[in-house]
Amino acid sequence: MEFKEAVRIALQSLWANKLRSILTLLGVVIGVASVIAVVTLVNGANVYVASKVNSYGADVFTISKQPQIITNYTDYVRYQKRKNLLMDDYRYIAENCKHCSQIGAQQTNLGKIVFGTQSSTDTVIRGQTYAMPEMQNINIVQGRGFTPTDEDHASHVALIGADIQENLMKGDDPIGKEIRVDGVPYTVIGLGEKQGKTLGQSQDNWVAVPLTAFQKTYGTAKTVTIYAKAGTGEQQLETATDEARVLMRSFRHDAPGTPDSFTLETSDTFVGLWKSISSGFEAVAVAIAGISLVVGGIVIMNIMLVSVTERTREIGVRKALGAKRGDILLQFLIESATMALAGGAIGVVGGMGVAQVVTVLLGFPSSVALWSIFAGLVVAAGVGIFFGVYPARKAADLDPIVALRSEI
Repeated sequence: MEFKEAVRIALQSLWANKLRSILTLLGVVIGVASVIAVVTLVNGANVYVASKVNSYGADVFTISKQPQIITNYTDYVRYQKRKNLLMDDYRYIAENCKHCSQIGAQQTNLGKIVFGTQSSTDTVIRGQTYAMPEMQNINIVQGRGFTPTDEDHASHVALIGADIQENLMKGDDPIGKEIRVDGVPYTVIGLGEKQGKTLGQSQDNWVAVPLTAFQKTYGTAKTVTIYAKAGTGEQQLETATDEARVLMRSFRHDAPGTPDSFTLETSDTFVGLWKSISSGFEAVAVAIAGISLVVGGIVIMNIMLVSVTERTREIGVRKALGAKRGDILLQFLIESATMALAGGAIGVVGGMGVAQVVTVLLGFPSSVALWSIFAGLVVAAGVGIFFGVYPARKAADLDPIVALRSEI
C-alpha cells in the first residue's frame, strides 16, 4: 500500500467517527498544547527579562544588602542579618572606584500619590541620585531629568512614570504640576518613557525624587542600592567589580576569608538566575504534559485495537488479494501516527492560542519557539507510532482464512 493511501484511509477513519476521534485525540491535544503554551510563555519571559536587564547595559553592576531574587527562607534570614548599605558606603565607592565611570544610589518605598482629587496607591517611590535615570536607561520624553543641584539642595522635584500621567492627570501635560508623595508636595519636572508590563506587572507606576529629599521623608537608615558603570574597554567590567568588591570589604571591615557582607550582581547574574528558575517551571510542566501524552497514547492504542477488531474481515480480504504482512503493519502504524499527528497539530495551535490569551489578559510576554512546534509534532507522531505497534502487529499477524470467516 502506498503511503498516501494509508494516510487517506486514516483521515477517512477519523472523519467517519468524529466523536470517537475527538475523545481519542484529547490526551495528545492536551499534552502537546501544554508543552507549547509553557515553552512559549517561558521563552517569552526569558527574552523579555534578558532585554530588560540588558537595557541597563552590560557594563552596569549593583551592590546591595541582599540579592534581588532570593530562592529560600534560610538565605533570606541570613541576608537580613547584614548591615544596611548607607550613604557613606555609596560616597566611599564614588570617591575611590577608579575603574567606575559612573556611580549612583537608589532607595525605594511604596506609597500614595495624590494629584487634585485623583490618587494612586502602591506606587513605587524612588529616591535617586541625579545619575540614576540615565544609568537605568529611563528616557525622559518630556521635561528634564535631575541635576546635581537638585540633589545638593534636596529639591522637591519629581519624575513620574506614564501610569501617573495617564491615570491621575488624564494624559495632560504633567510638567510644572504639583503632586503629593505620601503627603509631601513635589513639582513634576519630567515624564519617563512608557515601559509597559513585566510578567503582568506595570513598570510605569513610579515616581522618582532626589535621594536627599527622599531621605528627609523616610530617614537615612534604610538600605541603599549602589549602581556602578564600568569604564569602556575590554575586561573593564571584571576589573571594576573586583575593585568595588575590595573597596566594600575594606570599608565594611569584612575579615579575610569570610563571605562578603553585601551582594554584588551583574546583568549576567540576573539573567542566569532567572533562566535557572524558569527552566525548573518548564521541566515540571513538560513532565506533567508527558503524562498526558502517555495517557493519550494508551487511548490511541485502545482505539486501534478496536479498529483492528472492527476491520478483521477487511484485513482478511486484503491479505487474500496479496497484501503482505508488512503492508498491513505499515497501514495501521501510519493510521495511528496520523491520528496522533492530527492531535499534535491541534495541540500546537491550541497551545499558541492559550499563550496569546495569557499575554492579552495578563500582559505576560510570550514568544513562539519554532523548535517547540517541531518537537511537539515529532513527539506526537512518535507517541502514535509507539502505541500503534502492538495493534499493528496484531492486525498483521491475523490468519487470512480466520479473518475472512469473521462476521464483524
